[in-house]
Amino acid sequence: MRGERYLTKPKQYELVYDKGSSWANSLLVMKALPNGLALSRYGFSVGKRVGRAVIRNRVKRRLREIMRLMSLLPGWDIMFIVRPAAATAGYAELKGAVADLLSKARLLNREHEAICLKAY
Repeated sequence: MRGERYLTKPKQYELVYDKGSSWANSLLVMKALPNGLALSRYGFSVGKRVGRAVIRNRVKRRLREIMRLMSLLPGWDIMFIVRPAAATAGYAELKGAVADLLSKARLLNREHEAICLKAY
């Protein structure tokens, strides 16, 4: 069940990257595309410019936990492209950046949006 929430195939990433709408801030770029499914899927692109493997994996772990706690609207494929500044950002900064992008794209459930944005 866990794997169904993720973009897993290169074709899925490519489709979202090429045809998705884009929102950005200083830490992340988010691309989103409707998928026609009953659930939203997400994935991360963390390039070598972000840092060594330990740093890249830390950023991905933090983003996975943040997304696990977010309440998203169903039916979207979401891709986060991590910028190098995210390597030095803490958990709270990343959570604020993700909540901001999801809010701009109107992909958060209304109840959850108020809670997320009030904290930041």
